Amino acid sequence: MTEHPFAQYIQILGKGQHGARSLTLQEAEQAMAMILSGGVKAVQLGAFLMLMRVKEETPEELAGFVQAARASLGEMPANTPVDLDWASYAGKRRHLPWFLLSALLLASHGISVLMHGVRGGSEERVYIPEALQALGITVAESREEAAQSLSNHHFAYIPLDVLSPQLDQFLKLKSLLGLRSPVHTIVRMLNPFDALTSIMGIFHPGYDETHQLAGALLKDQNLAVFKGEGGEAERNPDVACRVKMILAGEAMNEEWPALFQNRHLKDADMNVSRLAQLWRGETDDEYGVASVLATAAIALRAMGRASSMADAEKEAARLWSDRDQGYLG
Repeated sequence: MTEHPFAQYIQILGKGQHGARSLTLQEAEQAMAMILSGGVKAVQLGAFLMLMRVKEETPEELAGFVQAARASLGEMPANTPVDLDWASYAGKRRHLPWFLLSALLLASHGISVLMHGVRGGSEERVYIPEALQALGITVAESREEAAQSLSNHHFAYIPLDVLSPQLDQFLKLKSLLGLRSPVHTIVRMLNPFDALTSIMGIFHPGYDETHQLAGALLKDQNLAVFKGEGGEAERNPDVACRVKMILAGEAMNEEWPALFQNRHLKDADMNVSRLAQLWRGETDDEYGVASVLATAAIALRAMGRASSMADAEKEAARLWSDRDQGYLG
């Protein structure tokens, strides 16, 4: 029988302790392009994803995968400039998604933010679509709707199943395989509308550096990645935060100190209506406000709108003080 053309990539990864190696950037791009074009069998896809999971993707592999994934998205609506691409795929279970208010804070001051992620997953977690519904904000059901929302409100949320049904289905394989796969890493770097800056959170140690190095290989100009609360791009103000960045094409690292001496307890009330209440000043939440401002500060720093951590935090506080409390109804 003639060997399947995708078999070569499984062989590279699976030849054993002494024969296996990582894919080159070009091989990774070719392999992912074949996957996304429907050119592999289900058994090949499962084998490939799990071999990658065991060894973990290198920056070169991630860059190749992302290049293929970005190319597979096709054309986006013309004349839709985006300042900040915000990946949101983890969901929140210990605290509310305060980072959504960070994104909306920036958007309310004219910074264009595109957020993308999944509609749901674990019943124990709160995902952005649920929070947006509580805020009266519509989820974009097409690329054109996202472009219109960006034009009208400087913010849009578009689900992955709208951007790429294939990648969305690959993410859902976790329930069958029992493990995350490289797709969970890839989607965070999609940047579908080619924003000037990307911000993303990770949960597993080491992936922040992988994202940063892959971003450099992809020649991304501005990027911030850090271990966020629950795996989202949300700074936990209770702990120190290492942010790996690319600023104007140059890689750098910053250590953002904890803002509180004692940690706050897990949120006992995951009622998403509290997001709007905090925005309108109807309730007070020390942790929530600190998280909103601290996360917005990282985003401002990543966009080059602040020359230091202190300046970024000062600017975030100013934006919060000057926010339009009627912006969220």
